[in-house]
Amino acid sequence: MPFTELTDTDRCPCLSGERYGVCCGPLHRGDAQAPTAERLMRSRYSAFVTGDSRYLLASWHPRTRPTTLDLDPDVRWYRLDILATTGGGPLDTEGVVEFRAFYRSPDGRGDQHEVSRFSRDARSWRYVDAV
Repeated sequence: MPFTELTDTDRCPCLSGERYGVCCGPLHRGDAQAPTAERLMRSRYSAFVTGDSRYLLASWHPRTRPTTLDLDPDVRWYRLDILATTGGGPLDTEGVVEFRAFYRSPDGRGDQHEVSRFSRDARSWRYVDAV
């Protein structure tokens, strides 16, 4: 299965209720930075949906970022639930986002439950790791 291709008028896969062109699309293109840790989490989820490993690596903190990232095109992400956030606001330097993401693969359906840590420097939010 190929990754999902999106146009700016498509509904954003992060389920924010916005169109991709005003939600995660500008972040993926590098036209905007995520203002909060949750927005970065949502944009990273959408990058998994679209197979955008370049964005995933760029939004990963350099201290914990892998050298490469191989995404499985047979995994289809279809739903993101944000369960909780701590910090991660526009004036914070750290944030935590708990989420559950649901997928389908040739082996069946599944989900990933994670508590992700984020850090913001003077320029932007970055994914650090999962706790």
